[in-house]
Amino acid sequence: MSALKSLTFTTLPKIGANPTLDRRTNMIARLEEQKVLLNDPNYIRTVRAWVKKDGRFTLVDKQERVLPWWRVDANGSYVFFVRLGSKPIEFEKGKNAIAVPSFDKIPFVINIVITAVRNGELDDQLAPAKKPATAATSRKAA
Repeated sequence: MSALKSLTFTTLPKIGANPTLDRRTNMIARLEEQKVLLNDPNYIRTVRAWVKKDGRFTLVDKQERVLPWWRVDANGSYVFFVRLGSKPIEFEKGKNAIAVPSFDKIPFVINIVITAVRNGELDDQLAPAKKPATAATSRKAA
């Protein structure tokens, strides 16, 4: 017991989840995918998922299509937007896209948005991404 007396004991800290950091990381990963999609229009994301086969769950690789987050404007320039789920986020009130003069400037805009996400400038816009799950409401039988 004399060996243990030389040690200082403490409680084990809980592992704290940081949802804000998780949202930032996910958004940066999606923005990096957009840069890959710019260079390769046929890019397909590979996702691992558990699927039930013959009563057992097995891990399979699924391929998901990656949609571009840019469009050609009526005047020939481009607009870049950031999707959160299926909807584009609003950067300012009523403005949910970034004007880009040409196609080759899109990677530069993506890098600026990645920097903004890393600095926490879009945390308010990304906050609705993960809302706590609500209990299913029971419906009354008519």
